[in-house]
Amino acid sequence: MKKIYIIQSDNYNLRLDKWLRINFSSLKQNFIEKNIRKENIKVNNKKVDSKYKLQIKDQVIIFNYSKDVYFHQKTTLSVKKIPSKYNELFTAHLVYENDNFFILDKWTGIATQGGSKINISIDDIIKNISNKNNLVHRLDRETSGLLIIAKDIETTKYFGKLFREHLVKKIYIATCQGSPKNKESVINLSIPDKQDPKKLLKSITSYKVYQTINNLSNIIFFPRTGKTHQIRIVAKHLGCPIVGDTKYNMQNKYNFEKLKLNAHMINFVFNNKEYEFKSVLPDHFKKFFKKYGLKNIKDML
Repeated sequence: MKKIYIIQSDNYNLRLDKWLRINFSSLKQNFIEKNIRKENIKVNNKKVDSKYKLQIKDQVIIFNYSKDVYFHQKTTLSVKKIPSKYNELFTAHLVYENDNFFILDKWTGIATQGGSKINISIDDIIKNISNKNNLVHRLDRETSGLLIIAKDIETTKYFGKLFREHLVKKIYIATCQGSPKNKESVINLSIPDKQDPKKLLKSITSYKVYQTINNLSNIIFFPRTGKTHQIRIVAKHLGCPIVGDTKYNMQNKYNFEKLKLNAHMINFVFNNKEYEFKSVLPDHFKKFFKKYGLKNIKDML
């Protein structure tokens, strides 16, 4: 028996496997993966993977539906309890808030979204405030800096459009080991897709070296695209991986350091008004600058 479900706004951007688990408590993850792989479960009549992010009006089609297999037993809704220290950190790092969105200066060490090894994420915190709040872009767990959070589905869609059309200007600051051959340039690089490593995605990144001392460089990056780990991969490609990057920096000298990458500035237009925000560098950056004779970030921009 075939059954079709139409995705509504309250399930926007939810992973397919999570949507299935929410709606059918009987299903286990291995069953979901197997049936997606065998094309018993499709979206818009197309084969997708379990990580596919559902969009409004998507059709989830279950070709082998039966009430005995796909059933849901209602349980008391459990809201994830957020320890008070995380709520306090969130409030302390809020840069701006209006009726439509938050701007958060994300601290180092907290994931943007949840996962199997993640207890509390920014997504957990904002959903605890209101289920209508949505992330509109991501930062790596160890990357600090500016994050936009939409307060409703219309704002979520608006920012999604801005990002797709590359109308959000972003500037990152990184402290790197070594120095690139050219002091400034534009890098066109193919980056593996996170969901399908065999697929290569085009990325464009401009950069400018601000200072080099003691075989360390402060570099300003201007990403024109927004691919996963883009800045970190570009820095490695340039021969000057980011300090504290245990994934892409094989030099190991500063592995005890936290990642020196900061999403420092963001600029966009919302409802015909231009907004621009700057991050405050975490203390671990400032201590590293002082220890190795690097200039403070506020002198760079």
